[in-house]
Amino acid sequence: MARLNILRYPDARLHKVAAPVTVFDEGLKRLVADMAETMYTAPGIGLAAIQVDVAKQVIVVDVSERRDSLVVLVNPEILEATGNSDIEEGCLSVPGIYELVERAERVKVRAYDRNGNAFTLEAQGLLAVCIQHEMDHLKGKVFVEHLSQLKQQRIRAKLAKQLRKSA
Repeated sequence: MARLNILRYPDARLHKVAAPVTVFDEGLKRLVADMAETMYTAPGIGLAAIQVDVAKQVIVVDVSERRDSLVVLVNPEILEATGNSDIEEGCLSVPGIYELVERAERVKVRAYDRNGNAFTLEAQGLLAVCIQHEMDHLKGKVFVEHLSQLKQQRIRAKLAKQLRKSA
């Protein structure tokens, strides 16, 4: 396994639209393992392949306390979404920024696992929000883009300042 480089907002590569996975092979399994290691090391609770500059519809999520409940979603599709969430979001690509984004409280998702087996997952709360957040990445959208233009400008300025300090 290898730790992958996470792209930082406003990197243009975060706006690529991910392509569906058509081949379920060892390369995909390696990508999933590397993404999981990267997410756990960061540390985070979700990661989309586009965040590590791989334009494939692959998501890894683990919202468990013990970090032992990895969910892998390949080519995910939301079938149902209900309710309204009030969970503040953060993102490994937008470090140090947390904001409330309008999301469904519960979702029903159809996806494939890393072996190509189709399944349906019903999620609520943090898991549902995390899945929606990561699925936005697959469409080339970062969570801060749900916010007002003013908030987006402030976030870009804050991230630029963080980058200058770390250089």
